[in-house]
Amino acid sequence: MSEQTTTQWQYLEQRPDSWRKQLYIKNRKLKAFTVWINLKVNEMTPEEGVENWDLPIEAIYEAIEYCEQNQELLKQEAEAERQYLEAQGVQIEPKNSRG
Repeated sequence: MSEQTTTQWQYLEQRPDSWRKQLYIKNRKLKAFTVWINLKVNEMTPEEGVENWDLPIEAIYEAIEYCEQNQELLKQEAEAERQYLEAQGVQIEPKNSRG
């Protein structure tokens, strides 16, 4: 079950101008997901995230917690965006260049 509607987040907010339901870092055009996935992919510590995005450590931990609690929503939105881009003719998966 998603905690998004019941948890009060100090550093996260919904963007009314976005089709996405996922939360963003307050006063930034930065999705919590972007912080979380970059920490994971780049094997960054939360402290490195503080330096990278110039955020309080609490905001980094809040983004991590939010994303871990809302993985299903994040997957659904990523899939919706992929389908939209493919419908627009954007190639998502690289073509196999081997003969």
